[in-house]
Formats: sequence, C-alpha cells, structure tokens
Amino acid sequence: MTTPNQIVVSAVSGARQLSLFIKLPRLLYNDQPSYVPPLDMEQRDMLHPRRSPFFSHGTACYFLAWRDGKPIGRISAQIDTLALEQPGPRTGFFGALDALDTECVKPLLDAATSWLKAQGIERIRGPWTLNYHGESGTMIEGQMEPPMIGTGWHPATLGPAIEQAGFSKAMDLLSYRMETSPAAEQANRIPANLRERLGGITVRGLRKDHIDEDADILRSIYNDAWEGTWGNVPITEIEIRSLLKALKPVLRPEQYVLVEFKGEPVAIALVIPNIYDLNGDVGGAPSPLGWVKLASRLLAHDFYSARVILLGVKKKLAGTALSAIIPGLLIDELMKRGRDLPYRTIELGWVLETNMPIRNLIERIVPVPYKRHRMYEKLLS
Repeated sequence: MTTPNQIVVSAVSGARQLSLFIKLPRLLYNDQPSYVPPLDMEQRDMLHPRRSPFFSHGTACYFLAWRDGKPIGRISAQIDTLALEQPGPRTGFFGALDALDTECVKPLLDAATSWLKAQGIERIRGPWTLNYHGESGTMIEGQMEPPMIGTGWHPATLGPAIEQAGFSKAMDLLSYRMETSPAAEQANRIPANLRERLGGITVRGLRKDHIDEDADILRSIYNDAWEGTWGNVPITEIEIRSLLKALKPVLRPEQYVLVEFKGEPVAIALVIPNIYDLNGDVGGAPSPLGWVKLASRLLAHDFYSARVILLGVKKKLAGTALSAIIPGLLIDELMKRGRDLPYRTIELGWVLETNMPIRNLIERIVPVPYKRHRMYEKLLS
C-alpha cells in the first residue's frame, strides 16, 4: 500500500502504458518556455519495440514514475548486443529520462540500474534513446534555443539531479549552429580551385533510384570513420535503410554529400531537415486539420533549418593531406548546397568535446556551441 505523495516506479506494462511512456515528455513539458513537442508518431517509431530498428540487436525495459496516481517521469534501460562486443566493462544504457519533479530521478535511475545489473551489466551509461545513433545526452545548455530534430530537450534541473543520484560526467556533446551565408563560406576558407589542384575529387548527391546502394555507402564510410571513437556502436544495415526510408518523402539529392577520390567513396555527410520548423503550431498529436497543414508544408519543403546527422572520412586517409582537407570541403559543400535548399542554418551536432580537430574546424566559422548535452556513467559493483 502506498502513502500519499510517495513515488512509485514500475515497469511499463501493456499498450496503454507504452503509449503513455511515448507521449509523456510533451505532457510534462508543454508549459515550459521554448519547448516544442515532437510528433508522437516520430517518438513511436523510435521507441516502439515493433517499429524501432534498435530491437533487431537490442533489448529494453521501460519504467514510469508515479505520484498519487499521476505519471511524473520516465526512463528506459537497454542493452545493445553490439556494445557488448566491445572491450572494457560490460556496458548497458539508460535513456528517455524525462522529469520535472526531480525527486523521481533517483528512483528511476535506480530502477534502470537494477534491471541492467540483473542482466550482468557492469557499467551504466547514458542517456541514449535508444542507442548511440538516437537522441543523445541530457541538455545542459540551450533550453531557450530553437528545437532541432533528433535532439532532446530537458529542463536545466535534470542534469544536476542525475549527478545527485551518484552518476558522473562521462562526455559532453556540443552542437553548433552554422549559417549558410557568404560570410560563413568565407570563414571556412577553402582555397580556390581546391578540387582541381588535388585532382580526382568529385562530389555528388543522393541517387533516389539507387537509395539502398547509397545507404550502404553511407553506412560503410560512417562505421569506418568512427570505429573506436568514444561510445561508438556501428550503425547497422537495417538502421540506415530504415532511416533513409523514413526520410525519403523529404530527402532531396542535395542533402546527401558524397566525396569520391579517383572513383572511390572516401567521405560522406547526410543532412536532414528540421521537422520542428513545421510542427510548432500543430503539436505532438495533430488534429486532422493539423495533419493537413503539416502535409502541405512537407510537400512544399517549407524548412528553414537542418542538421548534419552523419559525417565521416575513411580512416585510410588518416595522416594524408586529403584527411586534413576533406572535412572542410564537406562543410563548404553543405554551405553551397544551402543556396539551392531553403535552409538558413545547418546544425553540426554530436561533436565530442574532446574532438579538437573537428572543433577547431567548426569554431573558425562558429566560435561557440549553442547547445550542450551531457552523458553520464556509473560503475556497478
């Protein structure tokens, strides 16, 4: 029997509770300044076991925190079998951590920790929803900035509550907002006729009639580029194909940047439009009229911002002149394509605070990150 005001944490059970778990952030945060709810449909694709590609190689348990019969917080605990193949402590993850009432944060983390420990996990790290390629980190800075697709929003009180629950900072992820303007192009300082001087460099966009082949190229380069990087788990074939399939209605050839050297793919970047540009006034569960508005905006590609979600350069180029030049070339190409697309800003996000080569390149154009998300971890004894 529970007493009044007692916090109770229980595992999600049944379709109704799963639906509540998926939409809970917008119920909790709707009155918060600058918060824009994601579409429930998008969140369902990310979290529902029958829809999310994560469950092809992972398992998860969802928890809800209740007080006086009302939901006040949520968390996921998950195990990615690909992460278990990596050296070091057997690492499991938490994610989807959302709460305004900070008193429920520790009980939620305790529930996730206990579930993972029972599965033989030795270290808990997060938040990731649901893995390395999903929404990453707890927002530490940037709550008042415009929302961005694939980027979680959290109240400023959540990070300190995680630390008070016994977790330590593992890594900060930085996001930079880059304007697509002549001034930004000038700041990038790509030498004139660079491609001609290097010889053999070509750049192309997405081939919609060969989308599976281009998806495989993207996955291959990305996994090669980031192998061994902090926290990295390789992206799977089903994940990348599911991503491009979901994006196909809004994906334009210019959003896929492939650099080839003497005919061999060596570097890649994928930009996705920011759905928050379109759904701010229709909410997370649009009415029939809201869906009509959203559909018309999607057809018109009425976006004004976008995010680079995948970027990489093949490791075989490490230590060569090409390796030093190509990231700048990718950014230059993104800026130029911004002339043909409606985007006024492009976010370069998920930049590890320790990745100084990329930070130095970006900070020539944008000196200061505009958002910061933090990853936490804890060893389980």
